[in-house]
Amino acid sequence: MKENPKTLAPRFLCDEMLQGLARWLRAAGYDTRLCPAGTPDRKLLEQARNEQRWLITRDHKLLELRHAKGTVILLKSNDTEACAKELMMHLSVDWQLRPFTRCLLCNKPLTVASAEQIERVPADSRKLANPLLECTQCGKLYWTGGHVERMTKKLKKLAS
Repeated sequence: MKENPKTLAPRFLCDEMLQGLARWLRAAGYDTRLCPAGTPDRKLLEQARNEQRWLITRDHKLLELRHAKGTVILLKSNDTEACAKELMMHLSVDWQLRPFTRCLLCNKPLTVASAEQIERVPADSRKLANPLLECTQCGKLYWTGGHVERMTKKLKKLAS
């Protein structure tokens, strides 16, 4: 798969070893699926190809599979931040693409929550819940708080 700057942002499929990286890619706004533990290598590659995603892994054996070239990105780093920097050497990743627009848990795009959902936000955080976003798949609510400020700083750090 070749990156084309004229098309939509790249989409990713992270294997089970890269849960942290998947979360940060989602935080940046990238459509990033995470494979369940124990998914066979061939199935990972097939899923990535069928869904037109880059398969990001630390498993060098995936490169030995037919059709891996152009689909698999092998990372050698161990920690999430180093993996993020290494990924930028392979692709143009904008860590501030569309921050906080996808669910960090299930990857679905977030929508503005209904006014009734404010009751689910802790009372001391309700003044920060503008806008209040929700994942229609898993029901998780998101609002601007101290965690968003910390995550924004980390996304800026990853971009530098």
